Amino acid sequence: MKSRRIVKVTVDQDRCVGHGMCEMKAPDVFAVGDDGISQVLFDEIPEDHHETVAQAVASCPSQALRITD
Repeated sequence: MKSRRIVKVTVDQDRCVGHGMCEMKAPDVFAVGDDGISQVLFDEIPEDHHETVAQAVASCPSQALRITD
């Protein structure tokens, strides 16, 4: 039986400036709110989104996103 890897993403609200790169890379996971700060739409990232979330985190120009597990 394969164990399920639990992945979470955090947004450093002090670093986020709302470029929206995360939302463009993974629109089902991230949304830039009215305040201009990225929000993660899931407490735990579904496995089928792990790859796109990793790309979104890597593309964040202000390095405001972190993957934790």
